[in-house]
Amino acid sequence: MTEIYLSLGSNLGDRRANVLKAVELLDEKLGVHHSLSELVETEPWGFESEYRFINAVVCYHSAVEVSEDAAYALLDVCKDIERQLGRKEEELFDGDGRRRYHDRPVDIDILLFGTMTMDSARLTIPHRLIKERPFVTGPLKQIISPDMAALHPLF
Repeated sequence: MTEIYLSLGSNLGDRRANVLKAVELLDEKLGVHHSLSELVETEPWGFESEYRFINAVVCYHSAVEVSEDAAYALLDVCKDIERQLGRKEEELFDGDGRRRYHDRPVDIDILLFGTMTMDSARLTIPHRLIKERPFVTGPLKQIISPDMAALHPLF
């Protein structure tokens, strides 16, 4: 059984409904989720906005084998759901080439995918910014299994 942890966030529209709808759509693609953290309200991270976020982490147990192909397929599912819920793919970068963040109806990030570690131009697992984002670490700590916490001593 592969444990998959995803981070969800929304700061536009009905933020709570956006996160819960994203979980519902993920359930349709990945099977019913194993656990969902509390939904927490947080300040924007990495940019300024008048809109606060609702964030959560969801865990799925899957029979899928850990592989790069499976990770990219999961990324495609997440991106498709973001688009379904109104996200426009606007990757903006500053003068130094760093990504600039912006308001969005939903954001879904792959945090952990079983025992996988990978670092490609398109996807890094574990997510490279987990430790820097309290809106991820707090909800993740609520639901991460002891086995996964031991495999990924990120906290």
